[in-house]
Amino acid sequence: MSGWYEISQAKDGQYKFVLKAGNAEIILSSELYVAKASALNGIASVQKNSPDDARYDRLTAKNDKPYFNLKAANHQIIGSSQLYSSESARDKGIESVKNNGSTETIKDLTV
Repeated sequence: MSGWYEISQAKDGQYKFVLKAGNAEIILSSELYVAKASALNGIASVQKNSPDDARYDRLTAKNDKPYFNLKAANHQIIGSSQLYSSESARDKGIESVKNNGSTETIKDLTV
């Protein structure tokens, strides 16, 4: 099974999305958006940019855990990963976003 996006609303009314792999694990999380349309634009940006390896920043958190950010052409962060136990696990997460990011399946949890 391929992945999908879930769009939801935070308690303060803002919107966010996650990209889930076929096993339902969250592989990418967005920032908060004031408007639902902006969150949908964020999903479109992931769909467009996720296949391009150059769009991924491979980083290390202060606690030495690897993670990544996916950026748009304008260098804005579209989404961030979880913290991983190793660089190889992070790299597998990137591959999963590359493989699942183009999905057009969006589950709207706001309705």
